[in-house]
Amino acid sequence: MLVDSHCHLDRVDLAPYDNDFERFMQASKAAGVEHMLCVSIDLESWPAMVALVEAHTEISISVGVHPNDRERKEPSADELIELAAHPKVVAIGETGLDYFHGKGDLEWQRQRFRTHIQAARRCGKPLIIHTRAAKADTLAIMEEEGAGEAGGVMHCFTEDQAMAERALEMGFYISFSGIVTFKNAEALRQVAQAVPLDRLLIETDSPYLAPVPHRGKPNQPLYVAKVAECIADLRGISVEALAKQTRKNFFRCFSDARSDA
Repeated sequence: MLVDSHCHLDRVDLAPYDNDFERFMQASKAAGVEHMLCVSIDLESWPAMVALVEAHTEISISVGVHPNDRERKEPSADELIELAAHPKVVAIGETGLDYFHGKGDLEWQRQRFRTHIQAARRCGKPLIIHTRAAKADTLAIMEEEGAGEAGGVMHCFTEDQAMAERALEMGFYISFSGIVTFKNAEALRQVAQAVPLDRLLIETDSPYLAPVPHRGKPNQPLYVAKVAECIADLRGISVEALAKQTRKNFFRCFSDARSDA
Protein backbone atom coordinates (compact mmCIF):
# COMPACT_ATOMS: atom_id res chain seq x y z
CA MET A 1 0.00 0.00 0.00
CA LEU A 2 1.25 3.45 -0.96
CA VAL A 3 1.51 6.61 1.11
CA ASP A 4 1.50 10.04 -0.52
CA SER A 5 3.58 11.98 1.99
CA HIS A 6 2.78 15.43 0.58
CA CYS A 7 -0.27 16.64 -1.34
CA HIS A 8 -2.68 19.58 -1.36
CA LEU A 9 -6.09 17.93 -1.50
CA ASP A 10 -8.00 21.20 -1.28
CA ARG A 11 -6.43 22.15 -4.61
CA VAL A 12 -6.73 18.86 -6.49
CA ASP A 13 -8.79 18.93 -9.70
CA LEU A 14 -11.95 16.97 -8.93
CA ALA A 15 -13.46 17.40 -12.41
CA PRO A 16 -12.61 13.80 -13.42
CA TYR A 17 -14.63 12.70 -10.37
CA ASP A 18 -17.70 14.86 -11.07
CA ASN A 19 -16.40 17.30 -8.46
CA ASP A 20 -17.12 14.69 -5.81
CA PHE A 21 -14.39 14.39 -3.17
CA GLU A 22 -15.72 11.03 -1.99
CA ARG A 23 -15.43 9.58 -5.51
CA PHE A 24 -11.89 10.92 -5.69
CA MET A 25 -11.05 9.21 -2.40
CA GLN A 26 -12.53 5.93 -3.58
CA ALA A 27 -10.44 6.06 -6.75
CA SER A 28 -7.29 6.78 -4.74
CA LYS A 29 -7.94 3.80 -2.46
CA ALA A 30 -8.65 1.57 -5.44
CA ALA A 31 -5.25 2.58 -6.85
CA GLY A 32 -3.57 1.42 -3.65
CA VAL A 33 -3.07 4.75 -1.87
CA GLU A 34 -3.51 3.97 1.82
CA HIS A 35 -2.71 7.32 3.41
CA MET A 36 -2.14 10.94 2.42
CA LEU A 37 -0.67 13.95 4.17
CA CYS A 38 -2.62 17.05 3.14
CA VAL A 39 -0.22 19.96 3.56
CA SER A 40 -1.10 23.51 4.56
CA ILE A 41 0.29 26.54 2.69
CA ASP A 42 -1.61 29.36 4.41
CA LEU A 43 -3.84 30.04 7.39
CA GLU A 44 -6.64 31.70 5.40
CA SER A 45 -7.62 28.45 3.66
CA TRP A 46 -6.73 26.15 6.57
CA PRO A 47 -10.27 25.90 8.07
CA ALA A 48 -11.75 24.88 4.71
CA MET A 49 -8.94 22.34 4.19
CA VAL A 50 -9.64 20.83 7.59
CA ALA A 51 -13.38 20.65 6.90
CA LEU A 52 -12.77 18.88 3.58
CA VAL A 53 -10.70 16.05 5.04
CA GLU A 54 -11.90 15.91 8.66
CA ALA A 55 -13.95 12.73 8.31
CA HIS A 56 -11.17 10.71 6.67
CA THR A 57 -8.87 8.80 9.02
CA GLU A 58 -6.64 7.99 6.06
CA ILE A 59 -5.75 11.68 5.68
CA SER A 60 -3.45 13.56 8.04
CA ILE A 61 -2.83 17.32 7.84
CA SER A 62 -0.22 19.92 8.66
CA VAL A 63 -0.37 23.58 9.60
CA GLY A 64 1.93 26.24 8.22
CA VAL A 65 2.50 29.10 5.80
CA HIS A 66 4.47 28.60 2.58
CA PRO A 67 7.47 30.86 1.94
CA ASN A 68 6.35 32.05 -1.49
CA ASP A 69 3.70 34.61 -0.59
CA ARG A 70 4.51 37.57 1.65
CA GLU A 71 0.89 38.73 1.67
CA ARG A 72 -0.32 35.67 3.57
CA LYS A 73 -1.27 36.04 7.22
CA GLU A 74 1.98 35.91 9.18
CA PRO A 75 1.74 33.26 11.91
CA SER A 76 3.25 33.48 15.35
CA ALA A 77 4.77 30.42 16.95
CA ASP A 78 1.97 30.49 19.52
CA GLU A 79 -0.69 30.45 16.81
CA LEU A 80 0.93 27.55 14.98
CA ILE A 81 1.18 25.60 18.23
CA GLU A 82 -2.48 26.28 19.04
CA LEU A 83 -3.63 25.06 15.61
CA ALA A 84 -1.27 22.07 15.80
CA ALA A 85 -3.28 20.79 18.76
CA HIS A 86 -5.97 19.68 16.29
CA PRO A 87 -5.99 15.84 16.39
CA LYS A 88 -5.38 15.49 12.65
CA VAL A 89 -2.26 17.70 12.62
CA VAL A 90 0.93 15.65 12.40
CA ALA A 91 3.43 18.29 11.22
CA ILE A 92 4.37 21.96 11.00
CA GLY A 93 4.70 23.37 7.47
CA GLU A 94 5.20 23.54 4.75
CA THR A 95 7.84 26.09 5.55
CA GLY A 96 11.30 26.98 4.35
CA LEU A 97 12.95 29.28 1.84
CA ASP A 98 12.30 29.92 -1.85
CA TYR A 99 14.72 32.31 -3.50
CA PHE A 100 13.69 31.16 -6.98
CA HIS A 101 10.33 32.93 -6.75
CA GLY A 102 11.27 35.44 -4.05
CA LYS A 103 12.34 38.97 -4.97
CA GLY A 104 14.09 41.74 -3.09
CA ASP A 105 14.90 41.58 0.61
CA LEU A 106 13.82 38.14 1.78
CA GLU A 107 14.50 38.54 5.48
CA TRP A 108 10.75 38.08 6.03
CA GLN A 109 11.07 34.58 4.55
CA ARG A 110 13.93 33.71 6.85
CA GLN A 111 12.05 34.96 9.89
CA ARG A 112 8.92 33.02 8.90
CA PHE A 113 11.05 29.89 8.59
CA ARG A 114 12.54 30.46 12.04
CA THR A 115 9.08 30.90 13.52
CA HIS A 116 7.95 27.54 12.14
CA ILE A 117 11.04 25.75 13.45
CA GLN A 118 10.53 27.27 16.89
CA ALA A 119 6.88 26.17 16.86
CA ALA A 120 7.80 22.63 15.79
CA ARG A 121 10.35 22.31 18.57
CA ARG A 122 7.92 23.60 21.16
CA CYS A 123 5.00 21.37 20.17
CA GLY A 124 7.08 18.31 19.33
CA LYS A 125 5.88 17.86 15.77
CA PRO A 126 8.11 17.32 12.70
CA LEU A 127 8.74 19.93 10.03
CA ILE A 128 7.89 19.85 6.33
CA ILE A 129 10.61 21.90 4.64
CA HIS A 130 10.47 23.46 1.19
CA THR A 131 13.73 24.77 -0.24
CA ARG A 132 14.48 26.15 -3.67
CA ALA A 133 17.58 28.08 -4.74
CA ALA A 134 18.33 28.66 -1.06
CA LYS A 135 20.55 25.75 -0.08
CA ALA A 136 23.06 27.56 2.15
CA ASP A 137 20.54 29.68 4.05
CA THR A 138 18.13 26.78 4.50
CA LEU A 139 20.79 24.61 6.11
CA ALA A 140 22.17 27.50 8.18
CA ILE A 141 18.77 28.35 9.66
CA MET A 142 17.98 24.70 10.30
CA GLU A 143 21.20 24.41 12.28
CA GLU A 144 20.88 27.75 14.07
CA GLU A 145 17.30 27.05 15.18
CA GLY A 146 17.86 23.42 16.13
CA ALA A 147 15.56 21.96 13.48
CA GLY A 148 17.07 18.56 14.13
CA GLU A 149 15.32 18.50 17.50
CA ALA A 150 11.98 18.47 15.68
CA GLY A 151 13.05 16.39 12.69
CA GLY A 152 10.87 16.07 9.64
CA VAL A 153 11.21 15.89 5.88
CA MET A 154 12.91 17.79 3.07
CA HIS A 155 9.92 17.71 0.74
CA CYS A 156 10.03 17.57 -3.06
CA PHE A 157 13.80 17.32 -2.87
CA THR A 158 15.64 18.72 -5.90
CA GLU A 159 19.03 19.60 -4.42
CA ASP A 160 22.34 17.74 -4.50
CA GLN A 161 23.77 14.84 -2.55
CA ALA A 162 25.74 17.15 -0.26
CA MET A 163 22.57 18.88 0.93
CA ALA A 164 20.80 15.55 1.35
CA GLU A 165 23.64 14.32 3.55
CA ARG A 166 23.51 17.45 5.73
CA ALA A 167 19.76 17.04 6.19
CA LEU A 168 20.14 13.34 6.93
CA GLU A 169 22.73 14.18 9.59
CA MET A 170 20.11 16.39 11.25
CA GLY A 171 17.69 13.47 11.30
CA PHE A 172 15.53 14.48 8.34
CA TYR A 173 13.90 12.26 5.76
CA ILE A 174 14.25 13.00 2.04
CA SER A 175 11.10 12.96 -0.09
CA PHE A 176 11.01 12.67 -3.87
CA SER A 177 8.18 13.83 -6.11
CA GLY A 178 7.32 13.30 -9.76
CA ILE A 179 10.32 15.45 -10.69
CA VAL A 180 12.48 12.34 -10.25
CA THR A 181 10.79 10.88 -13.37
CA PHE A 182 11.55 13.88 -15.58
CA LYS A 183 13.95 13.38 -18.48
CA ASN A 184 16.31 16.14 -17.29
CA ALA A 185 16.49 14.88 -13.69
CA GLU A 186 19.41 12.45 -13.96
CA ALA A 187 21.36 14.12 -11.15
CA LEU A 188 18.31 13.90 -8.89
CA ARG A 189 17.88 10.22 -9.72
CA GLN A 190 21.43 9.66 -8.51
CA VAL A 191 20.49 11.24 -5.17
CA ALA A 192 17.38 9.03 -5.00
CA GLN A 193 19.63 6.01 -5.41
CA ALA A 194 21.99 7.14 -2.66
CA VAL A 195 19.58 8.17 0.12
CA PRO A 196 19.35 5.39 2.72
CA LEU A 197 16.22 3.36 2.09
CA ASP A 198 15.03 3.83 5.66
CA ARG A 199 15.06 7.63 5.27
CA LEU A 200 13.25 7.84 1.94
CA LEU A 201 9.72 9.14 1.30
CA ILE A 202 7.64 9.54 -1.84
CA GLU A 203 5.04 12.17 -2.67
CA THR A 204 3.06 13.79 -5.46
CA ASP A 205 2.82 17.43 -4.32
CA SER A 206 -0.59 17.26 -6.04
CA PRO A 207 -1.94 19.06 -7.95
CA TYR A 208 1.55 20.10 -9.10
CA LEU A 209 4.49 18.27 -10.73
CA ALA A 210 2.72 15.28 -12.24
CA PRO A 211 5.18 12.47 -13.03
CA VAL A 212 5.90 11.04 -16.45
CA PRO A 213 3.78 9.96 -18.35
CA HIS A 214 1.31 12.50 -16.92
CA ARG A 215 3.68 15.47 -16.94
CA GLY A 216 1.90 18.73 -17.75
CA LYS A 217 -1.45 17.49 -16.46
CA PRO A 218 -2.98 18.11 -13.02
CA ASN A 219 -1.37 15.79 -10.52
CA GLN A 220 -3.26 13.56 -8.08
CA PRO A 221 -2.25 11.20 -5.25
CA LEU A 222 -2.77 7.99 -7.20
CA TYR A 223 0.16 9.04 -9.41
CA VAL A 224 2.47 8.43 -6.44
CA ALA A 225 2.69 4.92 -7.90
CA LYS A 226 4.76 6.33 -10.78
CA VAL A 227 7.23 7.86 -8.33
CA ALA A 228 7.46 4.52 -6.52
CA GLU A 229 8.03 2.66 -9.77
CA CYS A 230 10.82 5.02 -10.84
CA ILE A 231 12.72 4.84 -7.56
CA ALA A 232 12.23 1.08 -7.18
CA ASP A 233 13.70 0.62 -10.66
CA LEU A 234 16.66 2.86 -9.82
CA ARG A 235 17.39 0.87 -6.69
CA GLY A 236 16.82 -2.57 -8.19
CA ILE A 237 14.01 -3.54 -5.82
CA SER A 238 10.34 -4.34 -6.30
CA VAL A 239 7.69 -1.65 -6.19
CA GLU A 240 6.09 -3.60 -3.36
CA ALA A 241 9.29 -3.44 -1.30
CA LEU A 242 9.70 0.28 -1.99
CA ALA A 243 6.06 0.95 -1.06
CA LYS A 244 6.36 -1.08 2.15
CA GLN A 245 9.53 0.70 3.27
CA THR A 246 8.34 4.23 2.45
CA ARG A 247 5.08 3.50 4.27
CA LYS A 248 7.06 2.41 7.33
CA ASN A 249 9.24 5.52 7.05
CA PHE A 250 6.21 7.80 6.84
CA PHE A 251 4.59 6.53 10.01
CA ARG A 252 7.94 6.72 11.79
CA CYS A 253 8.56 10.30 10.68
CA PHE A 254 4.98 11.44 11.32
CA SER A 255 4.34 9.42 14.44
CA ASP A 256 1.00 11.12 15.13
CA ALA A 257 -0.41 9.93 11.80
CA ARG A 258 -3.06 7.25 12.13
CA SER A 259 -2.77 3.99 10.25
CA ASP A 260 -5.80 1.73 10.06
CA ALA A 261 -3.91 -0.91 8.09
